[in-house]
Amino acid sequence: MTDALLQKLANAAGSEQRYWDIQGRVHERSPETARFLLKALDIPAVTDDEILASLAMLEEKPWRDAVPPFVVSTEGHAIEISLRLPAARQEVMRWSLTSEEGPVISGKVRIEDLDILNRRDINGATIFLRRLVLPSQPVGYYRFQLEGHDCAISRVIVAPERCYLPPESASRRFWGVTTQLYSLRSTPNWGIGDFTDLSDLARWAARHGADMIGINPLHALFLDEPQLASPYSPNSRLFLNPLYIDVTMLPEYARLNEAQVLARSPDMQRALRAARDGDLIDYPAVASVKMAVLEALYGVFQHGDAGAGQREQYRKFVAGNGNTLQRFATFQMLSEHFRTHAWQTWPLAFRDPANAEVDRLARERSERVDFFKYLQWCAAEQRSGSARSARDSGMRLGLYGDLAVGVETASADHWGDQDLFLRDLRIGAPPDPFNEAGQEWGLVPPDPRRLLASGYDHFIALLRSNMRDAGMLRIDHVMGWQRLFLIPAGAPASEGFYLRYPMDDFVAIAALESQRNSCVVIGEDLGTVPAGFRERMAAANVLSTRVFYFEQEHGRFRAPNAFPKLASVSATTHDLATLRGYWEMDDISAKVRLG
Repeated sequence: MTDALLQKLANAAGSEQRYWDIQGRVHERSPETARFLLKALDIPAVTDDEILASLAMLEEKPWRDAVPPFVVSTEGHAIEISLRLPAARQEVMRWSLTSEEGPVISGKVRIEDLDILNRRDINGATIFLRRLVLPSQPVGYYRFQLEGHDCAISRVIVAPERCYLPPESASRRFWGVTTQLYSLRSTPNWGIGDFTDLSDLARWAARHGADMIGINPLHALFLDEPQLASPYSPNSRLFLNPLYIDVTMLPEYARLNEAQVLARSPDMQRALRAARDGDLIDYPAVASVKMAVLEALYGVFQHGDAGAGQREQYRKFVAGNGNTLQRFATFQMLSEHFRTHAWQTWPLAFRDPANAEVDRLARERSERVDFFKYLQWCAAEQRSGSARSARDSGMRLGLYGDLAVGVETASADHWGDQDLFLRDLRIGAPPDPFNEAGQEWGLVPPDPRRLLASGYDHFIALLRSNMRDAGMLRIDHVMGWQRLFLIPAGAPASEGFYLRYPMDDFVAIAALESQRNSCVVIGEDLGTVPAGFRERMAAANVLSTRVFYFEQEHGRFRAPNAFPKLASVSATTHDLATLRGYWEMDDISAKVRLG
């Protein structure tokens, strides 16, 4: 009986009991995997009694909340709020709806006047499901509060039906070029592509009629181990990699002879030459040179003659990013202090960002924390400058950004918000033609229950941060909006399973943020795609990713007019063979060589 109950509980917790891979083979979730999942979700499931109690808990959870934590409404439609209140409650209750700018509407409702849509008995008490209908509101985020019942609060989103598309997209195609920013080489740069190179490339592409320039994720990586260079295994998806800063373009550089002396000293000059002249990017050398100069420039900014206007801009940046930036900068300081970003190995007190010891050391080393905030400000300012260069040069869409699917387990994002993540699981992919053994990406997944309970604060912040300055944004592995393939930490990909995520909520938030930022959304929908998923994305104006290599029928490549209208079509991607490599079959020989 236990295994059957166990599988039922795992299903109720959001896991899919089976899946079909891209070859059509069915894979069943094992009882051992179900048990691991439930433990990762902190759902008791050791005995039959525990499983039955957990099933009841999951089924009753929505009925124990007077209002749901998140309500989605579509622009132009009335807002419907589900109320689950004890049958005995018959009084008049006051409610209010508040927008981001302040109070909008409020009123009173006699509970007994609302229709009863459903009912449930919990611990001898009857709960009625009723629905409160509010007038339609402009798009945006709202706070609904029902007074008199433990001040029940819900986040309400009024979302557009679809994501943003340029007005002229109905009558024309757009084209552009893509680059991995780190790979750009120019005479002035310091061994790695930077934001000035990006601006120059954007102007060049615009002169040739390009509408966009695509780039790799610019997420913050690990300054203590700069050789961990994959932008798809980031430290934070909310902040930027400071190695992309062009230090020579910072205002402080022109005002400080010391910076020039540093750059021209024999040791620094040798390191700079090594960084510039190598066939491959020497990340440790680049980081060593750039960080030394950035520290000197920060000294000028902090203690020298930085202008009042510049200081005010910095203060606004810090205030605008609030506690999120404070925690990220504190993590950077602690990584430096303990000489590792692997926070799971730090002294116990420092593994919890809310611990008083963390606050104490952050105050003691406040100037170092401030230095890491300064780096983020400089990077954000220069990224905005690159976006302006693209638009001012005539590019219709400008920068085409990229949002990685997750973060490393030993990352700032995970440390700063640990309750949001499932620490014992990893994101990956089942076996498919890209990798017949399946994939485990070493990334820690978010907990869908905690995302919902927080009103999706983290997801909203991710989209805002990455849509800023972008005319287009690619969502890496967009199928994660519906379900993620999760693998127990340390297990092979063959033991993975799918966990469902709230796709309708994600799409609504993406539509609102996309329209607010005039940012086209592209979903990277390669690999094992659920039935009906692409149709749902197309209905929301989320472009499909189509790669030339794979678009074949009966041994022939598709003609241009055979692609979906809402598609982002490219010859290749960052992790597939180059066009030349494909043509000469180097990708096949590489696969054979690698086993």
